[in-house]
Amino acid sequence: QVQLAESGGGLVQAGGSLRLSCAASGRAFTSYGMGWFRQAPGQEREFAAAISSSGATYYADSVKGRFTISRDNAKNTVYLQVNSLKPDDTAVYYCAAKISAGYNRVYYYAYEYDYWGQGTQVTVSS
Repeated sequence: QVQLAESGGGLVQAGGSLRLSCAASGRAFTSYGMGWFRQAPGQEREFAAAISSSGATYYADSVKGRFTISRDNAKNTVYLQVNSLKPDDTAVYYCAAKISAGYNRVYYYAYEYDYWGQGTQVTVSS
């Protein structure tokens, strides 16, 4: 069983930045593929960013150039640096873990992930 705990969300003005964190339990974190998804009110959960166990990254077009995903294997933590925030970025942000992931593979479909956190709210005011 893997537990994920997000933090770092909050209220920020348009153009601002936040750093979201996701702390994972388990001894095999280095082998997990990790991802960030988001869900705005009344909308489906959508992919934002993913990072492989090797550190390869992949982004949704809507966040490319503004968001950066990274991982610190020593801390069992994955981060999402979100810059140049827009009101459309307002959502609950979830991190997800895929166990037994391919070393260089990134995963961008929600059904591919095995574990999910509870989410952290990001609200961007105009």
